[in-house]
Amino acid sequence: MKKPTDLFATLGGIIAVGLIIGSLAATLQYWGNPANMGICVACFTRDIAGALGLHRAAIVQYLRPEIPAFCLGSFLAALIFGEFRPRTGSAPVVRFILGMFAMIGALIFLGCPWRALLRLAGGDWNAILGLGGLIVGISIGVGFLRAGFSLGRSSPARTVTGLAMPFVMVVLLILAFTYPKFGPADANVALFASTKGAGAVHAAAWVSTLVALFIGFLAQRTRFCTVGGLRDLILMRDFHLFSGVLAFLVAAFVLNQFFKQFHPGFEGQPAAHTTHWLNFAGMVLAGLSFTLAGGCPGRQVFLSGEGDADAAVFILGMLTGAAVAHNFMMVAAQPTAPYIVVIGFVVVLIIGFMGRERLALGR
Repeated sequence: MKKPTDLFATLGGIIAVGLIIGSLAATLQYWGNPANMGICVACFTRDIAGALGLHRAAIVQYLRPEIPAFCLGSFLAALIFGEFRPRTGSAPVVRFILGMFAMIGALIFLGCPWRALLRLAGGDWNAILGLGGLIVGISIGVGFLRAGFSLGRSSPARTVTGLAMPFVMVVLLILAFTYPKFGPADANVALFASTKGAGAVHAAAWVSTLVALFIGFLAQRTRFCTVGGLRDLILMRDFHLFSGVLAFLVAAFVLNQFFKQFHPGFEGQPAAHTTHWLNFAGMVLAGLSFTLAGGCPGRQVFLSGEGDADAAVFILGMLTGAAVAHNFMMVAAQPTAPYIVVIGFVVVLIIGFMGRERLALGR
């Protein structure tokens, strides 16, 4: 007889979780999150970077509670089911750099893999270019994996190492609810908050927190990962994780129809641009970076809740990448976006070639 927890590992379990997450993402949009952005790990991390003052793009500054709640939901699940295992690996600086370029690529497209699916489910046809780029980027990454690419194995670490990122997330969650001010009444000295734009559009903090805790719990149990699903499909013809990704897309599409959030077309889509080659190229860069690092941004957040210090370093790289992207005008179709795409490809491809096992072993 299977244990109840084994249900999470079944095909039905991953499909059910995909349906739940897709439904909740569309519903969060209905409850107040930005259009076609019910959940976007890249965009929400970018907003947090803005709230902390790491960039000065005034329309995308808000300490969104979803990201810390994702981590803490995963942390609770890992504790309950005995899967909290503090661990660390190798090449922390490389992981940090991959996180930076993954974020920069995602912000050129304007969304992580989850948001690419949500944009498609909302009728934004620009997402087709982004998803195409994501598949190409993951395919290139799979080529490196087949050639023996590895950033090194993880090894057990002290408990404090595994607790570091959940602790940071608790602090961020407290700040998201309190937004403390240490200056004059009309100044927001400690944290920044948008008064217009996407950063000013959000569901109630307590609603977002509860939903994200639930998603983090489920995602930890099923290993839900969009990049992992496509990687396994390409690498091993394994449809398990990919079935959850498809369920996510279907659920979001159905709920968007119900909430009248489906608006098809290329032009006039929320938080989107129509420079097609940049939509494609940005997600090639992001997909390749995510694959070499071992998972999509959501999966990295969930892993950090399990005590994975490698994932935590990647997240810090993403946070820094968001600041760099906005401070140096590398977002969407801004002037320096084409240059950073080329630079990013060169850097990440070098990492891919130099990280192959044969080279690492001197063969």
